[in-house]
Amino acid sequence: MTQSLNIALAQCNFLVGDIPGNTTLICQQAAEAAVAGADLIVFSELALTGYPPEDLLLRPSLQRRIDTALEQIAAASSEIAIAIGYPWMDNDVLYNCAAVWYRGEELGRYAKQYLPNYQVFDEKRYFTEGIDSCVIPFRGHQLGLTVCEDVWFDGPVDDAVNAGATLILNLNASPFHMGKLEERVELMQRHATRCKVPLLYVNQVGGQDELVFDGSSFAISAEANCVLQMPSWQSALGYVQLQDQQLSAISASQLAREDDLASLYQALVLGVRDYVNKNRFPGVVLGLSGGIDSALTLAIAADALGPERVRAVMMPFTYTSDMSKTDASLQAEAMGVRYESISIEPMYREFMAGLSDNFTGLAVDTTEENLQSRCRGVLLMALSNKTGYMVLTTGNKSEMAVGYATLYGDMAGGYGALKDVYKTKVFALADYRNSISPIIPQRVIDRPPSAELAPDQKDEDSLPPYPVLDSILERYIEHDDSADSIIAAGYEREDVMRVIRLVDVTEYKRRQAPIGVRVTRRGFGRDRRYPVTNGWKAGV
Repeated sequence: MTQSLNIALAQCNFLVGDIPGNTTLICQQAAEAAVAGADLIVFSELALTGYPPEDLLLRPSLQRRIDTALEQIAAASSEIAIAIGYPWMDNDVLYNCAAVWYRGEELGRYAKQYLPNYQVFDEKRYFTEGIDSCVIPFRGHQLGLTVCEDVWFDGPVDDAVNAGATLILNLNASPFHMGKLEERVELMQRHATRCKVPLLYVNQVGGQDELVFDGSSFAISAEANCVLQMPSWQSALGYVQLQDQQLSAISASQLAREDDLASLYQALVLGVRDYVNKNRFPGVVLGLSGGIDSALTLAIAADALGPERVRAVMMPFTYTSDMSKTDASLQAEAMGVRYESISIEPMYREFMAGLSDNFTGLAVDTTEENLQSRCRGVLLMALSNKTGYMVLTTGNKSEMAVGYATLYGDMAGGYGALKDVYKTKVFALADYRNSISPIIPQRVIDRPPSAELAPDQKDEDSLPPYPVLDSILERYIEHDDSADSIIAAGYEREDVMRVIRLVDVTEYKRRQAPIGVRVTRRGFGRDRRYPVTNGWKAGV
């Protein structure tokens, strides 16, 4: 009978670039796990630097800082073995590594073999692929090391098992998108079924710029059963025991397979919370219009930061309805946030007076509408400058896709909570949030969406109905479907060509938009990189 092995899975929220702070957190978690009886603790990919470190990996002091951190890790490994990820320079070549330290010594080091270079990933910009497997003998067991992308291929797992591995450790920094958890579990179950070995999947948690990591770490037995499921959206330690190739949970599994809306909402909350807190903003300020986008954004902000750190501002104009004013006030009161109303009419009139000579003889058009939005942007940015509160923008993915937003107006701000959320999902999320506690007035959800920049204005006066628009956008943006294939799927040619043209010609706007939480398979920003200046013609 082999010796039993108690293992801790450490799901941590690291701060990118804060190597000393991350190292301290790692040592604290290792000490806690040792007291709980763990023999080994497993952390996530590039835990020392946080993920993704991007061009911080090019800093000349990187290796010196890693060396200092590893000295602390070595000292912390006197009572417990520590499996950890970090960048490592060897003969002027940088590798994405995982290693196990115990009693002050490095027992073995592994270099990641498959470097993702798609969607939000660009690891080949920094790292060189490893070529060898690494299996580490530890207390009668053979630990096979892998890092994140490695397990999306058979080779690294097969090589480790062929080299004698009796347990696969997979260190991850796997960002969230809708449906991702099920994909991971099924993937690891397939490995267990093929190779007849247990596997541990350890993922980081937290927001990093537009990426958000859900955690949701888990353990799979050699029989392909998920014996431990750790929670989503929070830091946690989980414990399993391995004996005679039987993997069993010591700590209780927690809910991670939430329904899509619950998971999506928590992703948005965590993304906002970590961006604000990690960048040390005291709070956020946002424009509360009485519409559904700003209503949902306010709910996310208050849930993320607490109402005392959120400031909502209604900025009415001639076209702002009494209903919008009332609903905004009711929601702010229900959520307990600071609320005020500042009319933009006086400043708008001053702008128009100053431009009167230049506008003489020219018809009224969207210029006047955009000016209203820009007055609001100026107000919010002034409040931000004076208070230090970051402006949280309220635009959704449908609007950003077709350019239904104003540069230096409603696009002005530091972060976009809904930037990767289609309008149809905004409605669904508002209903979901109200199912927890009714804080968004129902008529905000029920009324037809309007920017209220012109008399009796409705979004669908200039856009297809949102269910149609969002379906076309998802096909074109996330699946790269051609115009012809979208039309063949049953959509009107006129709608398809107009939507695609709007997406293509407003790339320049999106380049100037703030970053926001990424929750789909292809968000604007790191995912979708289209040239602003180009001669590509859709439908040709």
